[in-house]
Amino acid sequence: MRLRQAARAVVLDPGDRILLVRFEFPAGTVWATPGGGLDVGETHEQAILRELEEEAGLVGCELGPWIWTRTHVVPFESGLWDGQVERYVLVRTQAFEPAPRFTPDELAAEFVTGVRWWTQAELAAAEVVFAPRRLPELVAALLRDGAPGEPVDVGV
Repeated sequence: MRLRQAARAVVLDPGDRILLVRFEFPAGTVWATPGGGLDVGETHEQAILRELEEEAGLVGCELGPWIWTRTHVVPFESGLWDGQVERYVLVRTQAFEPAPRFTPDELAAEFVTGVRWWTQAELAAAEVVFAPRRLPELVAALLRDGAPGEPVDVGV
């Protein structure tokens, strides 16, 4: 299978709000953490710093530990990939107003149609599709137990 390597960030502010991006795919809407595929020659660290700036306007942040992994098998619209292998890094930052560096057209080309902060209560009560699907439970465990010693496979 052709699996794209990707980096994602669990971005939390001092109030434990999480920053999520809305993806509008032909098959449906998904709320996920910021991030995306690695460019040729790019490390996971370089990719997530680039993606955070492109999708949310976050620059100069400090990356924490790599906390989760996820392999998602689903054919890409482009036909180039059969899915992707994601690594998730924890990022603690001050609250900020998301202001993507990408234009709305550039974001739309990547199926991104929104970015916003979610409180833990909103996350727990939401009736939307998240990626990973268990995101509210995973974030609650992260806040309760802290970062795992090694990245945990979080499933689909």
